[in-house]
Amino acid sequence: MLSTVLSVVMLAVLGLPILAITMWRKGNRRQAVLMLILAVVAAVNLAIWTLPDATGSSPVAQQLTR
Repeated sequence: MLSTVLSVVMLAVLGLPILAITMWRKGNRRQAVLMLILAVVAAVNLAIWTLPDATGSSPVAQQLTR
């Protein structure tokens, strides 16, 4: 289940900037900036969950082994 959620978040990180560019060109600058901020926050969250810490284990690995 967790891997599915992380996959959907990754797709959102890839798709939001594309939609933000479209919104920027249509003149909705505020929504475009908010979409880019959301993409950055989601990418940082994804990195926190998947990158290993000093001991070499990541939160995803810990969740999957339970």
